[in-house]
Amino acid sequence: MQSLKNKILPQIFIIYLRYLIGGAFVFASLIKIKGERFTSMSGANEAINTSWHFFETMYQSGLYWKFIGIGQLVAGFLLMTQRYAKLGACANLPIISSVFVITLSYDFGGTPIITGFMLLGNLLFIAWDWNELKILVNQKPIFDEMIFEKPRLEKDSIWVIIGLLLFSFTFIYRLFINQYDMLFWFLTCVIIGVIGLFFGLRNKVLSKT
Repeated sequence: MQSLKNKILPQIFIIYLRYLIGGAFVFASLIKIKGERFTSMSGANEAINTSWHFFETMYQSGLYWKFIGIGQLVAGFLLMTQRYAKLGACANLPIISSVFVITLSYDFGGTPIITGFMLLGNLLFIAWDWNELKILVNQKPIFDEMIFEKPRLEKDSIWVIIGLLLFSFTFIYRLFINQYDMLFWFLTCVIIGVIGLFFGLRNKVLSKT
């Protein structure tokens, strides 16, 4: 893991995986915070052992439904900042673990594949920063400054800016647009990410010259 953390491509992969998983949670959180159903139809009349009835029960709880949304929003935001991504990975782990088990417990079709990959991604975040996070299990942390001569790519402020742009767009679009277009949201995020990647790598190249 240490040799990978010193290479550009693995660092870029981790940065953008944080954007992806964090952005997905921010996107999903806001409908709960707004107090709206996850689906367009009520599941009150569905069988009690179905996913539709399960979501309807959580929605009807009111405060708990919004609490879940706030938890997802905070965890997603922390991941997207890069600067506080370690805290975000720790906060997101119990959330995505719970979501994964829920999708296994009910008939969600192929959804467990998606949530399973998201859980694996979050475990990768933990492994990526384990040298510092192992203080949580009473082991002495090892900071990057002790190992690497150069700071990791995520320390560059450009990645923080990109994360804040992606978060702000997702937050505003999902909060104020009821009839949202998933494809428009995703493509806009991709454009922001690609532009950010260009400037981020450009800064990296210029810093070497």
